[in-house]
Order: sequence, then C-alpha cells, then structure tokens
Amino acid sequence: MIITSKDFRANQSRYIGMAHSGEDVILKSRAGCVRLMPVDTWEAPGQKENKVYIKDGEVKVEFVTDTLSIEEAKELTLKAIELEYLLP
Repeated sequence: MIITSKDFRANQSRYIGMAHSGEDVILKSRAGCVRLMPVDTWEAPGQKENKVYIKDGEVKVEFVTDTLSIEEAKELTLKAIELEYLLP
C-alpha cells in the first residue's frame, strides 16, 4: 500500500498497525519513498550475528560487523565470560 505523508499523519496508528501485521506500507513524500517496518523484524541485507565460541580450548570472538552497539559489546563480553569461567 502506498500512502502520502498527509494521509500518514492523519492515520499513523492505522498504518503502523498494518506494518506490524506484516503488510507492506510505503510512505511517499517529496523527499522520496520509505517503507514502514517493525524494528524487531528488521534485518539489514546480508546482516549476520557476531559470535562467541570455544575453539581449540580458547574462547574466540568472531566479529562480522566493524562496529558494535554498546548492547552488542556487553552481550559478547558476557558470553565470553560465561564460556571462559562458568562452563566446565
């Protein structure tokens, strides 16, 4: 469904709900078109997860992306600590 920015402003809840239910909602404006999609289902093209694992008796961290958010860094650190110290 393609909507105008004026229609979106008038019916935001409706269109956000449609996007959450999986329907394609395209917002057309002078600045260009954008697709509405829920953040929890969004994934960048080709995006992969950074991984923490044990290899040859050592904890290894595989970075797929060049940058990490603070939350991702905390999560990877906690996984590494868990693998190194808490698991037999």
